[in-house]
Amino acid sequence: MKAVVIYRPGGPDELILEERPVPQIKKGWSRVKIKGFGVNHSEIFTRKGLSPGVGFPRVLGIECVGVIDATTDPVRLPEGQKVISIMGEMGRAFDGSYEEYALIPNEQIYPVVTGLSWENLAAVPETYYTAYGSMLNLRIGSSDEVLVRGAASGVGVAFARLLRAQYGNLRLTGTSRSLNKSGYLKNVGYDEVIQDRDGRLQTPRSYDRILELIGPATLHDSFSHTKPGGIVCSTGELGGVWNIDLEPIQELPANGYLTSFYSGNVSEEKVNEMLAFIEERHVNAAPERVFSLENVADAHRYLEGGNSFGKAVVLCGE
Repeated sequence: MKAVVIYRPGGPDELILEERPVPQIKKGWSRVKIKGFGVNHSEIFTRKGLSPGVGFPRVLGIECVGVIDATTDPVRLPEGQKVISIMGEMGRAFDGSYEEYALIPNEQIYPVVTGLSWENLAAVPETYYTAYGSMLNLRIGSSDEVLVRGAASGVGVAFARLLRAQYGNLRLTGTSRSLNKSGYLKNVGYDEVIQDRDGRLQTPRSYDRILELIGPATLHDSFSHTKPGGIVCSTGELGGVWNIDLEPIQELPANGYLTSFYSGNVSEEKVNEMLAFIEERHVNAAPERVFSLENVADAHRYLEGGNSFGKAVVLCGE
């Protein structure tokens, strides 16, 4: 089979396409024939050597969609079953999805029922699931003013599409470091785009709900733009900062709340609930860019570039 392997930390050129034996199943693990996967910023962090505890060589990739090719759980995961996998230690403690066949622990494989194409389904697991869980945790009402910090990211685009399917007329504002992306953001559902400059929002306004995708790097500033009784959901870490020094009594909005969500908070039930939401409400889950396995390095370059927008996916095989 073909696999993209990284032998040492570095740039996209360290992602090497090579031939490898198809992995053999073992107790508690099943083999998935990969049909596609999304490319994520966390994989870029790992590629650069910034993920603690990850050794090399490694096949990266924290999510995938595909079918069961060989199983050790024929009742729950019969051969031919359509599945997705998200997070766990995939692509970190063991080889991930940047290959044509992946060996994955059974408890980390989720059987799904969906009519989405492989291309659209590949854009969903990590990105739409994260956006969906964040939307639920924000407890949004139809009259709330909502801000998404890091709106041009894959999760930011997915969140806008999901929210529009739930609340057609809600006021939704997005942030971007570059206002050149304003047209793209308005096309996916944002009413307004404001600039995020040097970690500060270039507006005096406050919001009922804030989805924080930049993370600890800008969380203090987000608190200062949250209305009393508002909710901030800290979901992403696009700012490259993982921890925050917080004085909650002084910094949290009056009578407000701080919550969080990440794709490791996953269940088979919620995954299928999300897929049903997307299909029943006709949410556009199409990725912005599609690459082949041979061009994974180009997908990394695209995601790191200043002009990236939305979700990039890789399709494998037939």
